[in-house]
Amino acid sequence: MMQNLQKILTFDSLKIGYASGRQKNILLPPLSASAGRGELIALIGKNGIGKSTLLRTITGLQEPLGGEISYNGRNILEYSRMELAREVGYISTESIKVSNMSVYDLVALGRFPHTNWTGIIDSGNHNSIMDAIEKTGMSALKNRLVSELSDGERQRAMIARILAQDTDIMIMDEPTAFLDIGSKYEILHLMHLLARESEKTIIFSTHDLNIAMSQSDKIWLILDNKLIEGAPEDLMIDGAFDHLFDSSPVQFNTDDGTFSFRTDDRGTIFVEGDGKLRNWTIKAINRAGFSVSENKTIPFITIPSAANSNWQLTTESNSAAFQSIYELVNRLRRDEKRPI
Repeated sequence: MMQNLQKILTFDSLKIGYASGRQKNILLPPLSASAGRGELIALIGKNGIGKSTLLRTITGLQEPLGGEISYNGRNILEYSRMELAREVGYISTESIKVSNMSVYDLVALGRFPHTNWTGIIDSGNHNSIMDAIEKTGMSALKNRLVSELSDGERQRAMIARILAQDTDIMIMDEPTAFLDIGSKYEILHLMHLLARESEKTIIFSTHDLNIAMSQSDKIWLILDNKLIEGAPEDLMIDGAFDHLFDSSPVQFNTDDGTFSFRTDDRGTIFVEGDGKLRNWTIKAINRAGFSVSENKTIPFITIPSAANSNWQLTTESNSAAFQSIYELVNRLRRDEKRPI
């Protein structure tokens, strides 16, 4: 029998927002969720709904306006600032702007909760710093100035800093924002390694629903009236993501997790063939506004095979061959005003 995953963080009936004097601006209804040891959790929701506020609140950087936050069963209010810094590390969305600071020095800041009041880096702290630098692939850049790093390298250095902090929980606000595709997936791969091999619990906010669904163990989905948590597949089956697109021109397909724009239906087409070429052909014609019929009717598309290297479009009046999906879709769009 499988044991339940150890809960390392929980919050119950948590109210987040801002207080000014006696006035409280509560952003959302009370929220409840949990995180297990070694889990990779994606936090998603609409812009301005309170994702960053939630992360700052559970990190202890912002006062909760109600409810309870617990680390390992202990209320966050019982922790001193130094004790809490040994439990949770945090990376914000803000770009780090420092001059004359090397990667090593930046990562060394993460050891502050483990040094005495003098802040001296002894051999043990040095080993922890170098281990964090090595795990994040920054060994060759340890003496490089932070101001000279690329966006992806700077993000790696920031992750190395909280890795050197040696906390069980790492909270990251938009860690892949502003990164190119290659750097984005390098960071995600690193987060996976830390969760799997070092049993770090990593909670990160993202606007990329594809990343959240394909990479995370659990999703915290913030809606206007509640927070829903669960495996990406569970939320997909329950139709939870549909609420993100209620008033959007984007349409979310709960069958396969893909997106499309809401367009007028331009008709149905049968696609003959199988394999990955069929899958990519279907995506393209869906994007053009056509749905795929289950029964072979006219018009129909025949995808390339061993006997034919072209895409074939057969209509009631003729048949045409195309060397690429691009050419095929252009033909479909051109002829959309008249029957094909």
